[in-house]
Amino acid sequence: MKLVFYSLVLNHHQVYVADEFYRLLGDDYAFVETAKCLDNKGVTEDYSTRSYLLRSWKSKKAYEKAMSLALNAEVCVFSGYEALPFEKARMRKGLFSFDMSERMLKQGWLNLASPRILKMVLAYHFGGWSNKPLYKLCCGAFVAGDQYKLKTFEGKCYKWGYFSSVKEDNNKKHLDFGTSESDLRLMWCARFIDWKHPEMVVELAKRLKVDGYNFHLDMYGDGEMKPAIQKLIVDFGLTDCICLKGILPNEQIQEAMANHDIFLFTSDEEEGWGVVANEVMSNKCCLVGSDKIGAIPYLVKDGFNGMVFKNKSVDSLHQQVKYLFDHPAERRMIAEQGYQDIVNLWSPKHAALNFLNLIKDIQNGQTSSIQEGPCSKT
Repeated sequence: MKLVFYSLVLNHHQVYVADEFYRLLGDDYAFVETAKCLDNKGVTEDYSTRSYLLRSWKSKKAYEKAMSLALNAEVCVFSGYEALPFEKARMRKGLFSFDMSERMLKQGWLNLASPRILKMVLAYHFGGWSNKPLYKLCCGAFVAGDQYKLKTFEGKCYKWGYFSSVKEDNNKKHLDFGTSESDLRLMWCARFIDWKHPEMVVELAKRLKVDGYNFHLDMYGDGEMKPAIQKLIVDFGLTDCICLKGILPNEQIQEAMANHDIFLFTSDEEEGWGVVANEVMSNKCCLVGSDKIGAIPYLVKDGFNGMVFKNKSVDSLHQQVKYLFDHPAERRMIAEQGYQDIVNLWSPKHAALNFLNLIKDIQNGQTSSIQEGPCSKT
C-alpha cells in the first residue's frame, strides 16, 4: 500500500509519526512538503535528509512527482491550503483520502473571512466531496464540531493530533516532597502573546504566595507581552519566585520539563492542538491545561493523568494547582499516569499502527475498531 501525506512542512510536530510510517511501510510511504517554510519552532535537528521526504516546492519535477502520487497512491492525507491543488486533483478521481487539520473556527464564523479557509470549504461543497471516500483526521477535540457547523465530514471524523518523541524507558524519579510546604517547581513555556495568557500564571503566583506556598516558577519564551509581564512581576513583588528564562532550543525545553513538577498550559481556544501537552506528559511533568486547548480533551482525564481548568479562569487554575500542592502523592501518580497514557495511547508508534488499522476498517466497510486514542471515532 502506498501512503502519502501532504503537509506544509516536516517539523517536530509530524516527523516522529512520519518516521513510524516509514518504519512500517518503507518506500511505500512518502511525506510531501507543500511549501517552503523556514520556521523550525526552536528545533535544531535537520529533517531534510529523511529519505521519504519529497519537497514539491523545490522544482517542477518534484511538483509533478507529488501530483502523480496524489493521482495514483492507494491512500493520501492532505493538510492545509497549500495541499488543496493535490487534494482537488485526487477528489476528481474519487480516490480514498483523508483531510487533516486543526479546528477552522477558532474565532467563530469570523474565520470564514479568511480566503484560505473559505476556499477549502467551498472546494468540499462544490466538489461534491461529501459523496467521495474522504474522511477527516481531527487534530484537536473541537475540529469535528466546527466541521459539522460547516456541513462537512458529517459522520466521517476521527481523532488525530500531533505526536511528540516518546522515551519508553523514561525513569524520571519524582522527588519525595511529602508535604504541601515543599518548594515545587512550576513551568510555563510559550510565546508572550495575548491568547497564550502569560498574565494568568503571574496572577496565579501572586495568589500562591499569599497562600503561603513555597515554589519557583520558570517562564520560557519571548514576545510582545514580555515587557508588561516583567513589570507585573515587579509590581506584584514576585521577583524572588518567578524567573524569565527566554528562548531555548526544544531539546533544552524538554529537559526543563523533566526537571519541573507542574506545567501550566494557559492558552485559550486559539491553541488548535498544543504539542507541548504531549511533551510535558511524556516527560512525567504534571500537566495543568485549559479546557479549550485542542489537545486537552483528547489527552487529559481530569485528576487522573492531568488537571483541567476552566478557560481564562484564574480562580479555576488556582484551585487545580492548590490541589496538586496539597496532595503530593496524587500529583506524582497523575504525572506517572500521564506518561503511561502518552506511551500506550498517544505515541507516534501507536498513532501509525492505529491509522493503518483504520484504513483497513474503512476499506472493509467497517467502523473504526479503535476504541480509544488516535483514529477512534469522534
